[in-house]
Amino acid sequence: MRVHEDGPDDKEREAEEAEASPDLMPLSPPPTAAVAGQRLVVGYALTKKKVKSFLQPKLLSLARKKSIHFVSIDETRPLSEQGPFDIILHKLTDKEWQQVLEVVLEHQSKNFDSIKQRDYREEHPEVTVLDPPNAIQHLHNRQSMLQEVADLNLSNVYGEVCTPRQLVIMKDPLSIPSAVAKAGLTLPLVAKPLVVDGTSKSHELSLAYVETSLSMLDPPLVLQEFVNHGGILFKVYVVGETIRVVRRFSLPDVNIYDLENNDGIFRFPRVSCATNNAEDAEVDPSIAELPPKPLLEKLGRELRRRLGLRLFNFDMIREHGRKDRYYVIDINYFPGYGKMPGYEHIFIDFLLSLVQNKYKRRLSGS
Repeated sequence: MRVHEDGPDDKEREAEEAEASPDLMPLSPPPTAAVAGQRLVVGYALTKKKVKSFLQPKLLSLARKKSIHFVSIDETRPLSEQGPFDIILHKLTDKEWQQVLEVVLEHQSKNFDSIKQRDYREEHPEVTVLDPPNAIQHLHNRQSMLQEVADLNLSNVYGEVCTPRQLVIMKDPLSIPSAVAKAGLTLPLVAKPLVVDGTSKSHELSLAYVETSLSMLDPPLVLQEFVNHGGILFKVYVVGETIRVVRRFSLPDVNIYDLENNDGIFRFPRVSCATNNAEDAEVDPSIAELPPKPLLEKLGRELRRRLGLRLFNFDMIREHGRKDRYYVIDINYFPGYGKMPGYEHIFIDFLLSLVQNKYKRRLSGS
C-alpha cells in the first residue's frame, strides 16, 4: 500500500497551521514516511447525519490527494462481499453490525457464526477497526463513562482533574429527593439522560435548583453536582495521538440569588454545540485560558489507553476561582469532528499514521 509523502507545499502549510494554532497538540510527529503499495481504502458505516457532517468536500478532496478512498459499507450485506478495506470507520449502534465487527477483531478463526465472516478475517487479517464496539459501548452509559477519569486521579504541577460527584437514578422519580439527601449531593444538580444513543435528546440537560423539583425529573438519568465554571467549557478532541481544544459557552454560574428565586426544572438543549463557539468572544482571560498543554497531553494519553479508543472527545470545565482544578463532565465517541477547525488535515494524517505503523510492524516481523 502506497501513501504518498507530503510535498514541500504541504509541509509549509502544516508549519503555518501549527504556528497559527497553538491549541493543536500533536502527541507524536505527523506521518511523513511513504509506504509502498496500493491505495488506502477506508470503509465507513455511519448514519446519514454523520456522513453529512464528517465526509465534507474539504476532507474528501484532501483524501484523494493522499490516495485515500472512502467507501460506504452496506451493513445489510456480508462484509466478505465488500471491500477489501484497510480501515473500517463506524458509528452504528445496531447489535448485528457490532457482532460483525467483533468477528473481524477476533484473532482466532473458531466459533464464527458465518464461514464468510471467518473467511473475511483470514483473507484480511490486518484490517483496522475504529474502534472496538465493546470499548465504544463503555461510553453509551453515563454511569460508567467517567469512571476511568475518576480512577485515574490525575494530579500534577499543572493541575488536578476530577469528576463531579454523581448519582444514578433508574426509576421512580418520587424517590429522587431522598436518594439525593442520602448521597449527600449539593444542589443545584445537572440531570442528564443515562443512555447516550447518538440522538440530540441524549445530550439535553436539566438543572434542578431545589429539592422539591427533583421529583419532576424523568429517569433513568444521572445527577451531577453543578460546578461553577465561568460559563466556559473546553471541548477536547482526540484523534489518535493528536488533541485539539476549542472553547464553548456553557451554562452560566449559579449564585445565591438563583438558588433562592428558582424552584423548578430548567431544561437546556445541547449546550456545548458549535453554535456556542466562544473562541473569539470577549471573556475574562482567567476563565478563557486553555488548560495547560502538559495536563491535556497526559489526560489524553491516559484516556486513550484506558478506554481503548482512538476517536473521542471529552468536555472539561475549570472550577471558577480555582485555576488548577478541572472537571471532566462528559465523554463522547466519534464526535462532530467536522466542527473542529482543521479537522481534515488532522484526520488524514491520523489515517496515514495507522497504515505506516502497520507497515513498519510488518517489516519488523512483529
